[in-house]
Amino acid sequence: MAAELHVELVAADRNVWSGEATLVVARTTSGDIGVMPGHQPLLGVLESGPVTIRTSDGGTVIAAVHGGFISFADDKLSLLAEIAELADEIDAQRAERALERAKAATDASAERRAEVRLRAVAVR
Repeated sequence: MAAELHVELVAADRNVWSGEATLVVARTTSGDIGVMPGHQPLLGVLESGPVTIRTSDGGTVIAAVHGGFISFADDKLSLLAEIAELADEIDAQRAERALERAKAATDASAERRAEVRLRAVAVR
């Protein structure tokens, strides 16, 4: 069993993060899943939620992911998201304002996006 896996987190508009990791936790339509080196091959649909990447150097990368797919085989994990943002890139005050606007407009999808962004910032 390998000691690490190669991770690619890609959004529709850019490569968000790439590197070596020991664990990735993501939310799928079947529930939260943790992927470590040597995991069985998988293909799943990502739900909106934070993705946690434990890097090989002991660090942690948190991203807000909004839909997409997760694929794992041969110690290579791909997270292909419609929208993905690293927690370090998220302006918490802006996300809070977006949440307030979404609630006022009763826009459930915008509300969900803002909540995911705020959860990702809170985890970092």
